[in-house]
Amino acid sequence: MPNMKQTLVALLSATALFLSSCSIQQRLTSPANQYLLNDSSLLSAHIGISVFNPETGKHIYTHQGDKLFIPASNTKIITCYAAMNYLPKSLPAAYITDLDIAVVITPTGDPTFLHPYFNNHPLFDYLKKINKPIYITTNNWNTIALGKGWSWEDYSEHYMNERSAFPIYGNQIHWFQEKGKKENPSYPGDTVDLFIYSNPEVTWPVEFATEKRNSFHVERAKDQNAFTLFEGKESQATYSVPFITSGIKTGIRLLEDSLGKKIFLADASLEEKVKKIKHDTIYSQPTDSMLKIMMHNSDNFFADQSLEMVSQQKLNTMDESLIINDLLSSDLVGLPQKPRWVDGSGLSRYTLFSPDDMIFVLNKLRQEQPFERIKSIFLQTGHETLSSHDSTQNEFLIAKSGSMGGIYCISGYMISHKKKVLIFSIMVNNTRATSSKVSKQIRLFLEKVAATH
Repeated sequence: MPNMKQTLVALLSATALFLSSCSIQQRLTSPANQYLLNDSSLLSAHIGISVFNPETGKHIYTHQGDKLFIPASNTKIITCYAAMNYLPKSLPAAYITDLDIAVVITPTGDPTFLHPYFNNHPLFDYLKKINKPIYITTNNWNTIALGKGWSWEDYSEHYMNERSAFPIYGNQIHWFQEKGKKENPSYPGDTVDLFIYSNPEVTWPVEFATEKRNSFHVERAKDQNAFTLFEGKESQATYSVPFITSGIKTGIRLLEDSLGKKIFLADASLEEKVKKIKHDTIYSQPTDSMLKIMMHNSDNFFADQSLEMVSQQKLNTMDESLIINDLLSSDLVGLPQKPRWVDGSGLSRYTLFSPDDMIFVLNKLRQEQPFERIKSIFLQTGHETLSSHDSTQNEFLIAKSGSMGGIYCISGYMISHKKKVLIFSIMVNNTRATSSKVSKQIRLFLEKVAATH
């Protein structure tokens, strides 16, 4: 039994800790009001703020941290957590079943296959060497191409690629405009020295718009892979446009062109044989190299496909709804507020998380993963800016921002002036202020938070 003196010391320590946390909350109330809650550009906005000290296990400041907000690309933090926990060190590119009469490929949703961000593609090298007929089965795919709540009018935008079991070239056509001499241009422009070509090369309908623009631009028809090219004034320019995948049919045609081989869809009898035979796995890129691009570039396609790959690894099927429900009932069962989570990227306005939910996931991630690994994947910024994509020696934030119309959110880790790690999440919804303005106000507030520890 503790004696009277020990009890008194414990009571005084607890009281001091309580008064200290209250004092910090009070000290941060003024900058929170000044830079966020009472700022003239944000008066109509809904704002949630949560700042957490993992050493004490206590919040040092909170304002509506328990309310649900549309997180935009902060959703990628949840996806990244799942991917870091469940994907192996290198991404599984496909499962290979080598039969006497054929080779059967079972895709795993790898978004890096023939993606221009990467130079090395082991699966493609393997397929080139095969002398047997090549079949593909996708009976492990149970997700629709476009996510629930995605804006339908963005179908031609570079950030809204269709999802598929067997992505190729990022499920995009990458267009290039160049001024200067080029042999055998795919699409010679009206100007003598202007040429436009694509990677991969396609034979789909292409036409030039009569309208000239300052910047090179390409649009795709809504219901078919037909493209309109708008010449720009640049000497060199690129533009990427998602193509209609039609399941994996479009990807197979593009792969056949690249390989110079015919590829077949596996029938039911062949799929039954595959189930009875042990498969091999071909791996592609280091997982963290893909996750770093996902987090730094806020790559929606990599994020959504990452969630599909986690589903394949954990549940042996690519089913978005199934893996979300599974994660919420297992790894994320302790979330403070029950979220609504519908995709891996945050493109959907249906998704709702609270700042406290983000704190929970970020704290759990730091407990389960080496902090150096987290820092290598998340975007790091210094005290001078939240928008720089370069790590700085003046380490301040290791975080992920997210924005869409009327929304700006940022969540992550903060290195205080005393080199302590704090975890924060700030969500701003229903604002008419620009993302740069909101980002600036958040930075000013976070600088004050960093000074308190």
